[in-house]
Amino acid sequence: MEKKNKRRGVNMEHMLSFICFALIIGLWCVLTFGGFVSELFLPSPFAVLRRIGELYADGSLWANCFESTARVVVGWFWSVVVALPCGMLMANSRKFSAFVQPIIEFARYLPVVALVPLTLLYLGIDETQKYTIIFLGTFFQLVLMVCDTVSGVDANLINAAKTLGASKMQVYKEVIFPAALPGLMDDFRLTIGWAWTYLVVAEMVAAQNGLGYMILRSQRYLATDTIFAGLILIGLIGLVTDFLFRILTRIVAPWHERLADR
Repeated sequence: MEKKNKRRGVNMEHMLSFICFALIIGLWCVLTFGGFVSELFLPSPFAVLRRIGELYADGSLWANCFESTARVVVGWFWSVVVALPCGMLMANSRKFSAFVQPIIEFARYLPVVALVPLTLLYLGIDETQKYTIIFLGTFFQLVLMVCDTVSGVDANLINAAKTLGASKMQVYKEVIFPAALPGLMDDFRLTIGWAWTYLVVAEMVAAQNGLGYMILRSQRYLATDTIFAGLILIGLIGLVTDFLFRILTRIVAPWHERLADR
């Protein structure tokens, strides 16, 4: 009975999601086919689909998607590699937190766009510069999110492990990390979404491919159908990424139960 109710709930959620997308597309069709908005400002869904088909036909669709996805994943991955141990140390060491947190708090308010000229000066125009922009856009927020998530681990669990003779490394590995893992997975899922928002910034200068580059180049020629195509492709890749993270969270942290899943 409980499984049936849960299955019905999942089906209802899928139906509501479909209805939401259908309403948005329906409104889009009304505005464009009804002549309420000029094609220059809002291309019709058919025009956008036709443009995506043209990009697929000339081979640039998959190439741009692959390049942009690779840049996002690499830049975000290195932010995770650095932010995870740094955030865990900040949560468990007041001295370390006092040492690095003011710098991180300061840096996270710096606009990433303003750092583009410096990254070009220091790193040149190759892929490293683009990875760095995405890294800078996600690292400073992620390290604070990791610190906050790890700080929320029940202190009784840590004290119990210490009482049983666990070393510092064992406490981190066997207690803190597993307890914080569901929250960390949510942090990772959110920040990879932010990484996609910095893609256009990363591809703003000296890029020859990518979805962000395609959008910026289309802006010069008022090719709004291409701009919408790029935005939709980024959104679809983001939806797939979000879905994969949710599945991965259930695999690596099967003990975690969300309020909405109950």
